[in-house]
Amino acid sequence: MGQIVMQHSEMNGPFSLTDTSAYQYWRKAKLDSYPIQASHLKVDVSNPYAICGREKSAITENLRKYNLSIYSISGHQDKTLVAELGNQFGMSRLDSNLCADEDSITSLQVIEGGRQKGYIPYSNRPLNWHTDGYYNTGSAQIRGMILHCVQDAAEGGDNFLLDHEMAYLLMRDEDPRMIKAMMAADAMTIPANEEAGEEIRPAQTGPVFSQDSSGNLHMRYTARKRNIEWKQDAATLDAVAFLEALLASESRYIFRYHLRPGEGLICNNVLHSRTTFTEDDEHKRLLYRARYYDRASDTDLKIEEG
Repeated sequence: MGQIVMQHSEMNGPFSLTDTSAYQYWRKAKLDSYPIQASHLKVDVSNPYAICGREKSAITENLRKYNLSIYSISGHQDKTLVAELGNQFGMSRLDSNLCADEDSITSLQVIEGGRQKGYIPYSNRPLNWHTDGYYNTGSAQIRGMILHCVQDAAEGGDNFLLDHEMAYLLMRDEDPRMIKAMMAADAMTIPANEEAGEEIRPAQTGPVFSQDSSGNLHMRYTARKRNIEWKQDAATLDAVAFLEALLASESRYIFRYHLRPGEGLICNNVLHSRTTFTEDDEHKRLLYRARYYDRASDTDLKIEEG
């Protein structure tokens, strides 16, 4: 079994349970940014291979406030634009996951056979709430992601999005002991992945919430019911129940957005889900997904009390 080793909650800053003043200052600034609609997070990009300063600043500002931004591109559908977008936002270390293409960027589409068979992202079934790479090792945590739409389905396939910092804030306001439980090194275990009796990934145990070396909040989470083991203590189970209720609610902090061709999501691996969808002969859903070990640049936590 792998143990995911990350920074602990003893670090100073708003995500430390002992630094109340920093938390309150950060909390006010965070809440002052809301409410907002998902459409307000969209930035038109004229050239994805050379984003202009105004466009880049707008996307970066969204990432700073909400850890996510939506972009819209006209006439650029070449797959190379995904990697170029990532590079321009300081995201270059791609995660070559199990079903990724040779360039480490995954083509998400309905596939009925092969290695992808049985994995929900390659079907039209609803995809439950999660952060990407929640089963990765500690040295390979996913901190950034790009999801680019080439073709949407005939109907459905909407994404729900929730900034993981807001999930932290709402949980901490409800009961800080749940945050402490979610930061425990043994909070969540993802059992080993086996194919044809062979282990292709060992079990991974680690926290849900953690801080990186710059103090940024990271989250690894899945709402799956099977093939997951939660620490069996009251605080952890209360936290799990809290998250499930939040993600099933109509919270004003949850965004709903349907990506159209040429649109995409760039984020610091926020919580997300996807509704079921239907296809026809002219609408075969295809999205490119790039997972990174890097956060978007210029989005590190900055607390300036004054």
